Amino acid sequence: MIRQSNHITDAFGRKHDYLRISLTDRCNLRCTYCMPEEGVALRSKNEFMTSEEVIQIASAFVSLGIKKIRLTGGEPLIKKDFNNILHQLSRLGVEISITTNGILLHKHFDSILEAGVTKINISLDTLKRQKFNLITRRDYFDLVYENIQNSLLIFDEVKLNVVLIKGKNDNELIDFIDFTKENKVNIRFIEYMPFDGNNWRKELTVTQSEINNILQLNYGNKIVKLLDDNHSTSRNFKIEKHLGTFGFINTITNPFCDSCNRIRLTADGKLKNCLFSSNEMNLLYPLRSGKDIIPLIFKNINEKFRNHGGINSFEKDSHIYNKNRTMIAIGG
Repeated sequence: MIRQSNHITDAFGRKHDYLRISLTDRCNLRCTYCMPEEGVALRSKNEFMTSEEVIQIASAFVSLGIKKIRLTGGEPLIKKDFNNILHQLSRLGVEISITTNGILLHKHFDSILEAGVTKINISLDTLKRQKFNLITRRDYFDLVYENIQNSLLIFDEVKLNVVLIKGKNDNELIDFIDFTKENKVNIRFIEYMPFDGNNWRKELTVTQSEINNILQLNYGNKIVKLLDDNHSTSRNFKIEKHLGTFGFINTITNPFCDSCNRIRLTADGKLKNCLFSSNEMNLLYPLRSGKDIIPLIFKNINEKFRNHGGINSFEKDSHIYNKNRTMIAIGG
């Protein structure tokens, strides 16, 4: 029997109050871990949510207890009607945040601030220009870095998302942590995760044990463990006397499924109850047909697996996550 109440609760009693909305599956970068080298096939505009439909679906979720909405992509700032969507969502009375690659931030600072957004996440996988070009297949490092520096002056909270990949950028771990010395920023090291087309292999994962050894060697007893929020995806730390903090999101090796409160809405209006789930609920077509989408929301969440979308082993169950979308088509 589908559990239905004023809140979106799954079969394991987890209440979901955080919605991540992908505004587009397009991006102005081509990051190797996110997008297949051959790119993604362009689809008809009619297959994606209009600005009005984004607001309609978001409003339905807010009526069910959603307290926070994060706008993602692809790259959300390339969405033609981004500012309008942002300002309409800001009227729903929930916290709004944004994840961006930072390239277009300078064009939207005023609008973002006017919408009351105080927190922003910016993706940056390296502090070196040449390596940035290799990872993203584009040459925007200077612009992104400048927008990060300006964001630190503008927003109450800035997080830098770093996808850590062995042999690619793991040798910059200390460089990033040293960046927190003079900058009030939270660096989040994200474990490399498997999605369709990104050639994930277990040996490319930087283990927490390896990270701990590096931290101890460089900082010793100066490492301070911070108190994590109830639904935090990261284990957070700081170095004594540093202005900023850092954390580790070990989605695969140290999952946080038991406290998951997240729901994902893709740019084409599909509801995903887990980042790794290949099962999706189409909300867009029923909405366009005038149907009530709320029962569909409850049905999808009620079918949520306890862990990792039903994946028991990322080494053995590749047939499951290979049915999933590419990362860019899911949204961060």
